[in-house]
Amino acid sequence: MAHTHQIRIYYSHTDAGGIVYHARYLDFAEHARTELLRLISNNQEHQKKIMQATEVGFVVTAISVDYHSPAFLDDVLSVITTVEQLKRFSMTFLQKIERDGQKIATLKVKVASISQKSLKPIPLESWFTEAVNAL
Repeated sequence: MAHTHQIRIYYSHTDAGGIVYHARYLDFAEHARTELLRLISNNQEHQKKIMQATEVGFVVTAISVDYHSPAFLDDVLSVITTVEQLKRFSMTFLQKIERDGQKIATLKVKVASISQKSLKPIPLESWFTEAVNAL
Protein backbone atom coordinates (compact mmCIF):
# COMPACT_ATOMS: atom_id res chain seq x y z
CA MET A 1 0.00 0.00 0.00
CA ALA A 2 1.15 3.53 -0.70
CA HIS A 3 1.05 6.47 1.70
CA THR A 4 0.38 9.92 0.23
CA HIS A 5 1.50 13.19 1.80
CA GLN A 6 0.70 16.56 0.24
CA ILE A 7 2.96 19.60 0.28
CA ARG A 8 2.25 23.11 -0.96
CA ILE A 9 5.16 24.94 -2.55
CA TYR A 10 6.04 28.16 -0.75
CA TYR A 11 8.38 30.93 -1.83
CA SER A 12 11.11 29.58 0.50
CA HIS A 13 11.12 26.31 -1.50
CA THR A 14 11.97 28.10 -4.76
CA ASP A 15 14.76 29.92 -6.48
CA ALA A 16 14.43 33.49 -7.80
CA GLY A 17 12.46 32.20 -10.81
CA GLY A 18 9.78 30.50 -8.73
CA ILE A 19 11.07 26.98 -9.53
CA VAL A 20 11.56 24.50 -6.69
CA TYR A 21 15.21 24.21 -5.73
CA HIS A 22 16.42 20.66 -6.41
CA ALA A 23 17.53 19.85 -2.83
CA ARG A 24 14.08 20.70 -1.44
CA TYR A 25 12.77 17.41 -2.87
CA LEU A 26 14.90 15.63 -0.27
CA ASP A 27 13.06 17.58 2.45
CA PHE A 28 9.67 16.76 0.93
CA ALA A 29 10.56 13.06 0.84
CA GLU A 30 11.79 13.19 4.45
CA HIS A 31 8.53 14.79 5.59
CA ALA A 32 6.53 12.09 3.81
CA ARG A 33 8.61 9.26 5.36
CA THR A 34 8.12 10.84 8.80
CA GLU A 35 4.36 10.95 8.27
CA LEU A 36 4.41 7.30 7.20
CA LEU A 37 6.35 6.34 10.35
CA ARG A 38 3.90 8.40 12.41
CA LEU A 39 1.04 6.45 10.84
CA ILE A 40 2.77 3.14 11.59
CA SER A 41 3.37 4.14 15.22
CA ASN A 42 -0.14 5.65 15.58
CA ASN A 43 0.83 9.22 16.52
CA GLN A 44 3.77 11.53 17.10
CA GLU A 45 3.88 11.10 20.87
CA HIS A 46 3.95 7.34 20.52
CA GLN A 47 6.74 7.57 17.93
CA LYS A 48 8.86 9.71 20.27
CA LYS A 49 8.31 7.33 23.19
CA ILE A 50 9.27 4.32 21.09
CA MET A 51 12.47 5.99 19.88
CA GLN A 52 13.39 7.00 23.43
CA ALA A 53 12.54 3.62 24.97
CA THR A 54 14.25 1.49 22.34
CA GLU A 55 16.97 4.02 21.49
CA VAL A 56 16.40 3.23 17.82
CA GLY A 57 17.07 5.73 15.10
CA PHE A 58 16.81 5.71 11.33
CA VAL A 59 19.57 7.04 9.10
CA VAL A 60 19.65 7.42 5.34
CA THR A 61 22.42 5.25 3.92
CA ALA A 62 21.74 5.74 0.21
CA ILE A 63 19.54 7.95 -1.90
CA SER A 64 19.01 8.45 -5.61
CA VAL A 65 16.84 11.07 -7.27
CA ASP A 66 15.56 11.29 -10.82
CA TYR A 67 14.12 14.68 -11.74
CA HIS A 68 11.41 14.56 -14.40
CA SER A 69 9.76 17.98 -14.47
CA PRO A 70 10.00 21.20 -12.45
CA ALA A 71 7.57 22.22 -9.73
CA PHE A 72 6.61 25.84 -9.18
CA LEU A 73 5.49 28.31 -6.54
CA ASP A 74 1.95 27.52 -5.23
CA ASP A 75 1.89 23.97 -6.68
CA VAL A 76 0.44 21.26 -4.47
CA LEU A 77 2.59 18.16 -4.71
CA SER A 78 1.78 14.61 -3.66
CA VAL A 79 4.58 12.50 -2.25
CA ILE A 80 3.60 8.86 -2.68
CA THR A 81 5.68 6.56 -0.49
CA THR A 82 5.88 2.79 -0.62
CA VAL A 83 8.22 0.41 1.19
CA GLU A 84 9.95 -1.35 -1.65
CA GLN A 85 12.13 -3.64 0.44
CA LEU A 86 12.17 -4.56 4.11
CA LYS A 87 15.21 -6.32 5.54
CA ARG A 88 16.32 -7.15 9.07
CA PHE A 89 18.38 -3.96 9.56
CA SER A 90 17.07 -1.66 6.82
CA MET A 91 14.28 -0.72 4.48
CA THR A 92 14.14 0.88 1.07
CA PHE A 93 11.47 3.41 0.18
CA LEU A 94 10.29 4.31 -3.29
CA GLN A 95 8.95 7.86 -3.31
CA LYS A 96 7.21 9.48 -6.24
CA ILE A 97 6.57 13.20 -6.22
CA GLU A 98 3.73 14.25 -8.50
CA ARG A 99 1.60 17.24 -9.38
CA ASP A 100 -1.87 16.25 -10.61
CA GLY A 101 -0.51 12.88 -11.77
CA GLN A 102 2.50 14.38 -13.58
CA LYS A 103 5.85 12.97 -12.46
CA ILE A 104 8.07 15.61 -10.86
CA ALA A 105 10.73 13.45 -9.16
CA THR A 106 11.35 9.85 -8.15
CA LEU A 107 13.49 8.97 -5.14
CA LYS A 108 14.82 5.66 -3.90
CA VAL A 109 15.88 5.94 -0.25
CA LYS A 110 17.59 3.25 1.82
CA VAL A 111 17.29 3.72 5.58
CA ALA A 112 19.13 1.74 8.26
CA SER A 113 17.96 1.06 11.81
CA ILE A 114 20.67 2.04 14.31
CA SER A 115 21.18 2.28 18.04
CA GLN A 116 21.23 5.93 19.04
CA LYS A 117 23.81 5.10 21.73
CA SER A 118 26.33 3.03 19.77
CA LEU A 119 25.39 4.24 16.27
CA LYS A 120 25.64 0.62 15.12
CA PRO A 121 22.99 -1.24 13.12
CA ILE A 122 20.26 -2.96 15.11
CA PRO A 123 17.42 -5.15 13.85
CA LEU A 124 14.04 -3.63 13.17
CA GLU A 125 11.57 -4.52 15.91
CA SER A 126 9.10 -7.28 15.01
CA TRP A 127 6.04 -5.09 15.75
CA PHE A 128 7.46 -2.54 13.30
CA THR A 129 8.05 -5.00 10.45
CA GLU A 130 4.58 -6.46 11.02
CA ALA A 131 3.05 -2.97 10.83
CA VAL A 132 4.97 -2.17 7.64
CA ASN A 133 3.94 -5.45 6.07
CA ALA A 134 0.33 -4.74 6.98
CA LEU A 135 0.30 -1.49 4.95
